[in-house]
Formats: sequence, C-alpha cells, structure tokens
Amino acid sequence: MVTSREMLTYEAAIRHILGLAEPTASETVPLSEAAGRVLADPAVTATVDIPAFANSAMDGFAVRAADLPGRLDVVGEVAAGAVRHEALASGTAVRIMTGAPIPPGADAVVPVEDATQVGERVTIADAVEPGRHVRGSGHDTRAGDEVQVAGELTASRIAVLASLGVGSVEVRRRPRVAILSTGDELVEPGAPLGPGQIHDTNGVALAAAVRECGAESLLMARQPDDPAAIDGALRDAAPRGDLIVTSGGVSVGRHDHVRALLEEHGDLDFWRVAVQPGKPLAMGMIHGTRLIGLPGNPVSALVTFELFVRPYLRAMLGLHGDGRMHIAASPVARMNKDRSRRAYLRVVVWEEDGRVRARSAGGQLSSQLRPMAEANALLIVPEGVDAAREGDTYEAVLLDPIGRGPTP
Repeated sequence: MVTSREMLTYEAAIRHILGLAEPTASETVPLSEAAGRVLADPAVTATVDIPAFANSAMDGFAVRAADLPGRLDVVGEVAAGAVRHEALASGTAVRIMTGAPIPPGADAVVPVEDATQVGERVTIADAVEPGRHVRGSGHDTRAGDEVQVAGELTASRIAVLASLGVGSVEVRRRPRVAILSTGDELVEPGAPLGPGQIHDTNGVALAAAVRECGAESLLMARQPDDPAAIDGALRDAAPRGDLIVTSGGVSVGRHDHVRALLEEHGDLDFWRVAVQPGKPLAMGMIHGTRLIGLPGNPVSALVTFELFVRPYLRAMLGLHGDGRMHIAASPVARMNKDRSRRAYLRVVVWEEDGRVRARSAGGQLSSQLRPMAEANALLIVPEGVDAAREGDTYEAVLLDPIGRGPTP
C-alpha cells in the first residue's frame, strides 16, 4: 500500500501502476485491418490441417520413387489449384507445379533441372527417396492444434491466422488516452512566441507516444495555471478517456495545481518517484478516471511516459513489459548523475569489438530535447552511485536500432 507522502522507488511505482491496469474490452475487426492489434484471446484452434493436402515443393515431375532411376512416360500435368484423381501407374510420371496436390500413387517429386524430357518421356538418372520435395498434409499445423498468436499482430502472425481460415478477429479495444498540457507559458507549436512563452512540445509528443503504444490519443486544449480551468478540462476529459495523462502541475510550486486537484477532487496515490529525470510524477483517480501526471519538463515527460505510461497502456492491451529490447552496454566516458535516484541517461549505443558501447547523446538536463531525439537508448544507472563509469556494464533500453562500428 502506498501513500501520497512517500517517494517511491521505481520498482514500487511500476508495481503499483501495473496492478491497477485493467484490460480493455474486445471488438471484432476484419483480419485485413488487424495489423498492430492484439488478440483478446491469443489461443486459436486450427480447424483444418495446414496444408490441407500433400503438395509439391518444386516445379518438376511427380513420380513413384521405386521407379527410379529410369525413363518414364509423362501422362499429364497438375497445376496449383488443380487435382488429378487418377492414380499414378508404375513407369509413369506427371508434370507438377509448386503447390499442386500430389497425385494418388506418387510419393516423390523430381525437380525439372534434375530430369531430361524428350517429347512425352522423361529420363531421371538418379534414385530418390520417398517424400523427396513433398510437403506433407498438416506438416505446418494439424487440425485441433492450439496455435498461440500472442503479441501485436505482425504480418507473419496475420499470415498464420489467414492460413487457418480466419477472416475476422476479436482484438482488445485500443485504450483511449486524453492528454492535457498545463502552463501559462505554453502556446501552440507554430504560433509566434510572446515574452516568456514557449511552444507546447509535450502535448504533440505525448500524443505521438500514445499512438506508438497502440492506443488512441485525444489531445485536449491546453490550460493555463488556473485550478478552475484545469479542473474543468479534467471533468471534460474523464468520460472520454480510459486514462488521463497530464504534463506539468505535479511539483511543489505555487502554480502546480494538478496534484492539488487530485487531492481535493479525487484520490492521490503518490506523486514522487526516485528517478532522474522525472521525480515529480503523480498517480491517482479524478472524476472517475485514472490519471497519471507527468512532469512539465519535456525530457522528464517523455522519459516518465516511457517508464510508466507505456507499460500501463500495454498492460491494458494484455501485453507484458515495455515492449523494448534491453541490452548490456558500457560507457566510453564518465556520466554524472544524482546519487539518490535511479538515472535514465540519454545515450547513443553501438557495437564495437564484440561489445556494446555507450556515449552521452548530449546534455542530460531535463529541458534539453535534442539529446533525447538523438539518443537510441536509455542507460539505467542505479541508486547509490554518482556516475556511470567508463568500462562498467549497465542495462540499457533500446529506443531505436543499435548501430555498428565507431562512435556515430
């Protein structure tokens, strides 16, 4: 059980957050529109053998293996989609195309390049074993097999479902996330800046991050640092989203109102986590809807989204973890951090001499966005140390593919 006064470790915070995640309801979509979706039940029972019939793996000649080597009469042809019902007699062969059903009596296929045909006779110089170049019925899947199609539906998983004759699928409904930026200083990206103003990067960035997780984003109108205005926006967002994600307003300043509104009109589970960047992070319920309040600094907002919101949304889809690859990486130079918190340093990683190396992507301040964009990983440095040290090994979370060769 957590209380709002505690500063939680990462482990305690993520355990609490994931314990509150409830899978979304299911909906039916055509298989052709199911890419990226997640099956409500990953277990699919095959109703037919795949393939349903023995077929040729090559263009060539269907034969009886016992007749070879030898010269055979060519008595017909079977193309893909056709069926030859007559049994193959001894001393005969049938031209056959890749994927075509094996004729009755035949038990092997000889590729075109291993045979010499003159007129309606074919000479095959070498013996073959029964089953050569024959794809047996059910060699991929047997009727009655339970096929696990877990995770997001990729092209290969959709292909498996199509092979099973599935035309539509029950998938988890995409979670709906209402996104609210707060701050007097914020203006629309692309609008001219007045004195003391900045462009609202968090709204559009978090909306993009939500969509990358397979959820739907609802970008609410940004609100000034006014508790009544923010509460009105939260009341509007609550019935429209499965989750509200805010940025800003969860720290200890006089104009940080989101945390106070959670305490006044809802339930505040906690509001501080011992991570760097992103210590001020709130979790609670307001107006009947779960809310995760992220810090206002752009890098802090994106990193804490990665750490907490991303796995929460995936859990709502029935997926486990953050969906990222975690690797071991060694810094090529010292990178300082706050000793009291677990750090997530923005780094570039690459392979060199059989090891994964890491260098800082640039400044590590939570207001420095360019290094976040240029990083392909977050280097995790635990509590209790004041730096990531050269040559030591740390866990890294890949955000983009790893590079090869010298420092990029």
